[in-house]
Amino acid sequence: MAGSLITVEGVEGSGKTTQCRLLAEWLRGQGHRVSETSEPDGSPIGAAVRAIFEQDGLTPLTEALLFMAARQQHVAQVITPALNAGDIVVSDRYADATLAYQGYGRGLDLQTIRELNALATGGVVPDLTLLLDLDPGVGLERLGGRARDAFERLDLAFHRKVRQGYLDLAREEKNRIVVLDAEQPVDRLQGEIRKAVGDLLRRRGQARGV
Repeated sequence: MAGSLITVEGVEGSGKTTQCRLLAEWLRGQGHRVSETSEPDGSPIGAAVRAIFEQDGLTPLTEALLFMAARQQHVAQVITPALNAGDIVVSDRYADATLAYQGYGRGLDLQTIRELNALATGGVVPDLTLLLDLDPGVGLERLGGRARDAFERLDLAFHRKVRQGYLDLAREEKNRIVVLDAEQPVDRLQGEIRKAVGDLLRRRGQARGV
């Protein structure tokens, strides 16, 4: 049986990494094989690409193309083999992130990004996307004083555009994207995530005690 691809999206500080880890632990406890991954650094090539974003002067299209290169390697080397093996793949970010960040945030043409995504992913679309929605101001405050990457250092206006982009995408794809309030406590949010994932697995005949 083919596996399932679950992606987790959201603005900076929305808790994606924590929620991905908790979800993967829960799924393994239910007897599922799980592959945890992330973008852009889910493959060795992607990790190398990530470092390039710290350089100044990248245009929005350059950013998008770099993400697409990392995504293609990610799909070819990590996601597709795991799905073919029947795993549940939990990915911290995927194709929607480029639409939100480079499209809505940077102003790059959305149709161009969609066409690039189709090429980079080879048509591998998430079975479920969990959008952890949060006021970007709250998210950036959660980062505290730790070192920030190139995107985390961008101004609040940019991050508000990104959030709006995610919400617009969710309205367009209600059957795939589930919007969840990321300002609530971690355990309560995880409970809502598990419910959404459990519903997906039951629909796909993959439920094991969920």
